[in-house]
Amino acid sequence: MKLIVGLGNPGKEYEATRHNIGFQTIDKYASKLGIFITKSKFNGLYGEVLIDGEKVLLLKPQSFINLSGEVIRRFVDFYKISIRDILIIHDDLDLEIGTYKLKQKGSSGGHNGLKNIELHLGTQEYKRIKIGISNNKNMDTKDYVLGKLSTEEIKKLNEVENTVLQILDDYFKVSFGELMSKYNHR
Repeated sequence: MKLIVGLGNPGKEYEATRHNIGFQTIDKYASKLGIFITKSKFNGLYGEVLIDGEKVLLLKPQSFINLSGEVIRRFVDFYKISIRDILIIHDDLDLEIGTYKLKQKGSSGGHNGLKNIELHLGTQEYKRIKIGISNNKNMDTKDYVLGKLSTEEIKKLNEVENTVLQILDDYFKVSFGELMSKYNHR
């Protein structure tokens, strides 16, 4: 079983913000697969699908992004999901908007949602897809990540999300190392 998690904040006021790119990407992938993320458990919304005979959960934690690890831990424990079968999709201030990067493991890079995931999983060794949202050093970080996306930013992020959807399709066909080789050098 695999668990794919999109990070974000619940509520209408956070839609179309930089911090919610994980939610947005998971929603688009669910739509592509023809499923809905409407089931509720452990303070998370999720959908289930079989891909090549393997059960896959698509999860949007409904705690605020900085508490995502608590929700993920509950799913991991309940479904007996291996850490190696978790993939987190999240925003990244250190990457330019319109870019992405795959990582097999690593530090939180200051992302409080990832810090909480590391705390609750007890490791930094989980896969992730980082989607760049750039950084505006003239604004407070909290105001920036919770700020609404401009039309130009939405256009760039839509292009990246299309690539991420292809990465997710390939995730079930090849190793993560092969994905990193194929997609991190574009």
